[in-house]
Amino acid sequence: MARWLPRSTDLTRFCQKLNRVKTLEDDMMETSFNRCLSTVDLTLLGIGGMVGSGLYVLTGTVAKEIAGPAVIVSFMIAGFASLLAALCYAEFGARVPKTGSAYMFTYVSVGEIWAFLIGWNVLLEYMIGGAAVARAWSGYLDSIFNHKIKNFTETHVGAWQVPFLAHYPDFLAAAILLVATAFISFGAKVSSWLNHVFSAISMGVILFILIMGFVLAQPKNWSTQEGGFAPYGLSGIMAGTATCFYAFVGFDVIAASSEEARNPQRAVPRAIAFSLGLATGAYILVSVVLTLMVPWHTLDPDSALADAFYRRGYAWAGFLVAAGSICAMNTVLLSNLFSLPRIVYAMAEDGLFFQVFSRVHPRTQVPVIGIVVFGLLMALLALVFDLEALVQFLSIGTLLAYTFVAASIIVLRFQQQKGDVPAPAPSSRPNPEPHERLSGGELKEYESFSDKLQLVDRDKSKEQREPGQLKAAFEPYLEFLSDFYPGEVVTVAVVTLMVSAVCLCSTLAFGNTYLHLPTWSYSLLLVLFTLGFLLSLLLIWAHEQQHSTQTFQIPLVPLSPALSIILNIYLMLKLSYMTWLRFAIWLLLGECSHGCSRKGEQGLLVYFGYGIWHSKENLREPRPQRVSARYVVFPGGSLEERVQAVQPSSQPATGLPDTDTDDCKR
Repeated sequence: MARWLPRSTDLTRFCQKLNRVKTLEDDMMETSFNRCLSTVDLTLLGIGGMVGSGLYVLTGTVAKEIAGPAVIVSFMIAGFASLLAALCYAEFGARVPKTGSAYMFTYVSVGEIWAFLIGWNVLLEYMIGGAAVARAWSGYLDSIFNHKIKNFTETHVGAWQVPFLAHYPDFLAAAILLVATAFISFGAKVSSWLNHVFSAISMGVILFILIMGFVLAQPKNWSTQEGGFAPYGLSGIMAGTATCFYAFVGFDVIAASSEEARNPQRAVPRAIAFSLGLATGAYILVSVVLTLMVPWHTLDPDSALADAFYRRGYAWAGFLVAAGSICAMNTVLLSNLFSLPRIVYAMAEDGLFFQVFSRVHPRTQVPVIGIVVFGLLMALLALVFDLEALVQFLSIGTLLAYTFVAASIIVLRFQQQKGDVPAPAPSSRPNPEPHERLSGGELKEYESFSDKLQLVDRDKSKEQREPGQLKAAFEPYLEFLSDFYPGEVVTVAVVTLMVSAVCLCSTLAFGNTYLHLPTWSYSLLLVLFTLGFLLSLLLIWAHEQQHSTQTFQIPLVPLSPALSIILNIYLMLKLSYMTWLRFAIWLLLGECSHGCSRKGEQGLLVYFGYGIWHSKENLREPRPQRVSARYVVFPGGSLEERVQAVQPSSQPATGLPDTDTDDCKR
């Protein structure tokens, strides 16, 4: 029985395979894509990904049902929370100008299995997100024509009542996705130009809404007679923040497009900052004018802006709002279809996904096969599936990606840069001379032992330390940590920080509700997990970071990424249990086994069945030589052991080398 158990060396080698990181090329600007996108192109792509139908629907829903006019504060807090994640993406996009977004960032700093987990979930996020936006686009256009399209389809094609399927096939949603797929396959420049057109119309409509809205504003709608500015209190504001946070999830399209930017080191950080700032400003100002035009409690959640103009006597403005909404949804569709094939390309290029998706068309310089295949899959989803129950699933994939990117920033900052030369050990340095030159040119002699010790400590503090090493100021107190490799303690501290954050957020989210903890135990757990989080943060900060580079760097590391981590984890825990169940099923499909034989060999899907063996990092690993032991029993009863390295099949076998012999008595 024991012989079937894996050896410790095999388990160690297997874990090393799972956590190997991607080796980057020396010239990261070299690419098979066309570097043609400017800062303006990337900014408009980011705006198109963020300012979609949420501006026309989400603002009214949150204002009426969750936060009231204080939805403005909710968008401010959500914008700040998104900024923490966006800054992490900006640093990675500038330092690693390769397509793949969160998948690539995790691969180069954390490990392969975690990168696949992120990439696998981002694929699902884009597929469901694009199909859901297409169905919303179809439904919005259908409502303008009094649902004639829906009635025609149900009459001539039919309707069905099947779980997880739509009530009728949405041919219009599938058609818009196929048309968008065709435009995306023509190249990045065509996609960018089309996005410019729709973004310009959408921003023009938003500008009209703001001007007309402020003209029609009535401050009494925020008065106490109408319920006040924050009728649901602080809890309503924070609940609204959790909902509004998902309005800003589209900025990662900029990071996914960094391999097609002309100057990604400058363009990516600027585009993320500009697009996030403009999107946050648009959401805040539209929320202001919406809640000032009509009382917040009378808003129509489905079409708040159009209904507000209609009730103020400007019914014609509703058509402009509808046009702006359709154009905004077009930009979100383009953003999803633009990013998804590039994530697939990055995974296929690294060998973690099927190699056919890594092919780039020589003329258009885009992954056409990935665009067509996943465009068709997205159209199929929009055609027959009911996506309302799956839309919440998008949140957990996005938040998980944000969490891993923030953790990757901390790990990357405390790693040695490529080409760094380790600093010589203190013992290899020449002993300092026991004197010091004074201002007058004289030499000050140090005769006592304490004077010489101070001089040695002063010289030691001036040493150039590597990233990941303990800072000189903390060595007297944390001397036992000096024996570890640079960055090793930081990696353990990051894991501890994330575990502490999960425990702390779980206590905050479920301690008083589902767990019904007594006050003393609830308070004790909060204190313990908070201390664990802060001590991990302090331990990370006690180590040296990489020196400032020419590219953008997020300020206040590790504090800024740590705040992003704890906020993302808290928002994930606020999602429904059904979302977590669907998330677990998707992970099982992507990474876990579906059966095992009598010999214990597991048939694994996607990653364990394909990616781990075809990974380029796996091909770079040296193949260990197999060693066999041969025993020859002589008539006299002695046992001779000869060890021979097994030669590859392509090489001729050589004779046995001479070895020592051991005589064993029977």
